[in-house]
Amino acid sequence: MTKYNWGIIGTGWIAHEMADALNAVNGEIYAAANPSEADLAKFAQEKGVKHTYTDPEAMINDPQVDVIYIATPHTFHYQYIKDALNAGKHVLCEKAITVNAAQFDEVASLAKAKNLILMEGFTLYHMPIYQKVQDLIKSGKLGDIHMVQVNFGSLKDFDPKNRFFSKDLAGGALLDIGGYATAFARMFLSETPNTVLTSVKFFETGVDEQSGIILKTPHEQMAVMALSLRAKQPKRGVVSGTKGYVEINTYPRATEADVTYTLDAHTEKHEHLSAGKSEEALQYEISDFQKAIDEGHDHGELAVSRDVAHILNSVRTNWGMKYPFE
Repeated sequence: MTKYNWGIIGTGWIAHEMADALNAVNGEIYAAANPSEADLAKFAQEKGVKHTYTDPEAMINDPQVDVIYIATPHTFHYQYIKDALNAGKHVLCEKAITVNAAQFDEVASLAKAKNLILMEGFTLYHMPIYQKVQDLIKSGKLGDIHMVQVNFGSLKDFDPKNRFFSKDLAGGALLDIGGYATAFARMFLSETPNTVLTSVKFFETGVDEQSGIILKTPHEQMAVMALSLRAKQPKRGVVSGTKGYVEINTYPRATEADVTYTLDAHTEKHEHLSAGKSEEALQYEISDFQKAIDEGHDHGELAVSRDVAHILNSVRTNWGMKYPFE
């Protein structure tokens, strides 16, 4: 595998995890950027970063940087992605990759025109257990897939200044955790949904606190999702077919899946699948991303992200919810 120099924008908790993963996979981190000198210096010292920039644009334009990893609040993603692609850099961006579908389509088209790899930071794209589950489905052992159910609920302490509750920073459950649920659902639907039904409860700051979302495809597969920022739920996904179903818990970094075969109305047979290590989730992500650069194409991840972006956009349109900057 070719050696690539990574530049990290942002020094929050996910950037810390990614830095550890980069050191594990590549043995080094070329650069990091943050306008806060104090935060940047601490991060660089802890993670062994070679070069630091208080101006992210300067790092983006460093000719030695091959990959830009973006770990900032959602509202900064679009501009940094565009700037990085225009500078000839491959981009791995944390979810939500953009705040709306129009932004996504623009940066995806730009990446294609520049022949660069653009990918959204969904760990479930890369966990080995998902290949086992997909192989199981392709084998026909679960029959025809009819339904996907997926939950994601977290209990965030209320702080109106926190990005989770800030409409100015594209806060709310949908963009913070809904992308994961939607990506899970889309991975197990055979085609892009063409029907979106939803209901929402808004928080006092105007962001979405919790919601229920139903997706239906042209061939009438369905997905049902439940999201919340103020009620803890298990991160649980269920994929159901005519011959059985598979349950995947803690699905963003899952390593196990439980299969139930419904042989008839009264008899069940069970199987347990396992693969990978949850603590190596970001290492899988980095390795797959660098492999995509080596091969000159991804393995369908951006296409799934496209559908996720458009579904989330449709959900917000249903709610009549816009962010102030849109």
